[in-house]
Amino acid sequence: MNYIDLDRTEGYKALIGTGKCTVQELLSPERIRNCDIRLGGGLRYNWAAMPISGDAAAKLQALADEEDLAGKYRELLSGAMMNTGEKRLVLHHLTRGNVLGVKVEADGEDKEAFYSGELERIREFSAAVRDGRIKGSTGKEITTVCQIGIGGSDLGPRALYLALRGWAEGSGVKQLRGEFISNVDPDDAAAVIRNLDFERTLFILVSKSGTTQETLTNRDLVLETLRKSPIKGLVPSKHMIAVTSKTSPLAKDDSMLAAFFMDDYIGGRYSSTSAVGGVVLSLCFGFDTFRALLDGAHEEDRLSLESSITENGALMDALIGFYLRNIMGYPATAILPYSQALSRFPAHLQQLDMESNGKHVNRNGEKISYPTGPVIFGEPGTNGQHSFYQLLHQGSDIIPLQFIGFRECQYGEDIETAGSYSQTKLNANLIAQIAAFARGKDDSNPNKEFDGNRPSSLIYGDRLTPSSLGALLSHFENKVMFQGFIWNLNSFDQEGVQLGKVLAKKVLAGCEGDDILKAYADLLI
Repeated sequence: MNYIDLDRTEGYKALIGTGKCTVQELLSPERIRNCDIRLGGGLRYNWAAMPISGDAAAKLQALADEEDLAGKYRELLSGAMMNTGEKRLVLHHLTRGNVLGVKVEADGEDKEAFYSGELERIREFSAAVRDGRIKGSTGKEITTVCQIGIGGSDLGPRALYLALRGWAEGSGVKQLRGEFISNVDPDDAAAVIRNLDFERTLFILVSKSGTTQETLTNRDLVLETLRKSPIKGLVPSKHMIAVTSKTSPLAKDDSMLAAFFMDDYIGGRYSSTSAVGGVVLSLCFGFDTFRALLDGAHEEDRLSLESSITENGALMDALIGFYLRNIMGYPATAILPYSQALSRFPAHLQQLDMESNGKHVNRNGEKISYPTGPVIFGEPGTNGQHSFYQLLHQGSDIIPLQFIGFRECQYGEDIETAGSYSQTKLNANLIAQIAAFARGKDDSNPNKEFDGNRPSSLIYGDRLTPSSLGALLSHFENKVMFQGFIWNLNSFDQEGVQLGKVLAKKVLAGCEGDDILKAYADLLI
């Protein structure tokens, strides 16, 4: 399937020539009601406060049609080799369901059957741990699960775990406590380990290759601590399981209690709906909770098939993001969830977006001249309002905003003060920020003047649940995918991660004659 050259395509030139409208000119009650798209999991995507006129929307639709973005998505789902850099299929959608109903085979294996089989193994194992059939080596039931991984083996699963804790408690779901160790900094592991009851803790070692330096270092640190423990009868191997690929060294390691598998067709930042996220979430909240998350993601995956941008929230979000980046020239996007449960979700999206589309060559390895992925950052509201919103409101750069909000809280614990509940106050702040960013404020005092025309979108729903969380995850994964298609990028490799790893090994080997490395090493090692 062809990819168009953004430097020459008529569709791109037409967009550049589109008369730019301001948010102030466009925003109206009718527009707020109409610029609203259904997502999966009971969520909706509202783009009313974006500087996209009817004419611009029509040209974005024309660009989507010219690039056949929906067709490229179908091609990916059908098992085409979309990861051109590593010559691999891209199959993370298949971990939560077969969107097209077509058989996808790789390495002589039915991949849907493989992922379904691993799901069943996760269901059985997590149930046995949660009901006490599988215990620690001293006979005590497991009450804490600690995941050891980095990058996609940590960011997504950690964000999803934190997002579901309040829902689980508010819904009366039995929980095992979740902990995470990621950084090779020994202080990270030490801070977690010192608060663990080893007899009641199960460690999950996550590395697709089985060779990740940071993860194996933390594994060894944990195992050494367990071995030195004075607890009689403590057997470290009965307190550690692996999530890895079938071909990794960890798959053959008989010192593990069990191993669950993913494969090379699932990139780390897209792996939260595979065993990477499935094992820890099923252990902590039960497999039914993880299944509901998968179902929400699958529903959004199906909605992302729509070719009409006014019916496909992920596609509309991607095209608007393209417009903001390439037409308006905005270099960053802020993710602003008005939900404390999503405190680590922006960090996950940083990796998802910036590792996927932070590229300077196209799918053919050719240098490109147009901007690609923006800088992603964010924090929950209202905390962020008292931090970096000053720059967002009155800074010299315009930064587009993506708000996320819910009508209800998770725990169900709220009080009424000064005539309103805390959740109402939270959402009042969210609403006020959208309006303030869009409309601005005139004032005779320049310090109190707001230019406005700061574009924003809103994803909203009733409550953050496993289903809505899965749909939210899928929405952003598919947005990033569509933008990679638009920019003609391979969004599924990450060569930018590799150079630092190579040089770090060189430093550990004594710098091997590299004077620059040696000079810096002398400062720290």
